[in-house]
Amino acid sequence: MLYGNIHNEFFASQLKLLPAPLAAALKFLKDNELTKHEPGKFDITLDGVNMILQVLDIETKLRNELLPEIHRKYIDVQFLCSGGPENAAYYNDDGTNTIHEDLLNSPRDICFYENNPDIREGLIPLEVGTFAVYFPWDVHVPAIAVNGVSAKIRKIVIKVPVDECMK
Repeated sequence: MLYGNIHNEFFASQLKLLPAPLAAALKFLKDNELTKHEPGKFDITLDGVNMILQVLDIETKLRNELLPEIHRKYIDVQFLCSGGPENAAYYNDDGTNTIHEDLLNSPRDICFYENNPDIREGLIPLEVGTFAVYFPWDVHVPAIAVNGVSAKIRKIVIKVPVDECMK
């Protein structure tokens, strides 16, 4: 998992360390004003790589109302565009999770796990401009309410094909 903010003074240097498709996705988030973009799911091409852009207007929820998720074909680049705050939980996928719903072989490329009170999750705070990049081994739970208080957020997700980052 990677975590950062597009306004960080080291952002340009950080991009140089990443595979080109991931760097292109993060640069897109910095270079484009997405607060006024229409919500929905869109096919986009960044630096010759086909990706999926999701513009989501949602509300954060209590942690126990959300399920952990994982993806295999895509790397999730999640970005808090406006609203918030938001927390996100994460932990390593060690193969011991109980599957709630497996849609990995569908166009959604997602598997939801049951919540497990014995899992030790990390928690990251997201404020406007903050991004989190989740790889196929990163179980994640986005859109968690901070201090139990629900907030409206505009979440941008760019789905970057894993195979394009391995070239």
